[in-house]
Amino acid sequence: MKMFKQAILGAGILTAGVVSAQSASMNNMIKVGATAGIAVPSDNLSAAVGVDVAYQNLITPGFGLGVATGYTHYFGKDNNGYDNNDVGVVPVAALFRIYPKQTGFYFGADLGYGFLVGNDKVAANSTADRPDGGFYLKPEIGYHNRDWNFFLQYQKVFSGSNGDVVNQDYNVGSIGAGFSYNIPLGN
Repeated sequence: MKMFKQAILGAGILTAGVVSAQSASMNNMIKVGATAGIAVPSDNLSAAVGVDVAYQNLITPGFGLGVATGYTHYFGKDNNGYDNNDVGVVPVAALFRIYPKQTGFYFGADLGYGFLVGNDKVAANSTADRPDGGFYLKPEIGYHNRDWNFFLQYQKVFSGSNGDVVNQDYNVGSIGAGFSYNIPLGN
């Protein structure tokens, strides 16, 4: 939880420090945002909240490439007699976005590796080890303008059958919504 609070504080300081840079060109930008969602499937987790930080370069006015990271905290829940632990996801991902118009609808995805952090065990009352991570996927669709993006997303870390216990599959994924603020870096 300490890491989560530090990430939110850092994002707030970064955003406050560069608000005056809005007149710069929007070819290169940092995106700072927050997300919230419901875990799916929900065998071992209940909900998720997170912060995202990404760098994006507009290759053309309608297509952006970049890198993305952040932190998403998933809250554990009791299931089939297991007291499941919370888990965090720290992605290292490539980002792509398609913007059909200068303002309006957009879609894209982040693809990479999601590191799972937190307690080494799946549940407080289990000896099963939590996986270290897996393939990371985060497609999103939303609305954008010069300064803001508002979106719906699906976030998933594919860890195979690692962490499964009797009568419970170990899953780290969510469906949710979020927003991000675009900080221009110039050409």
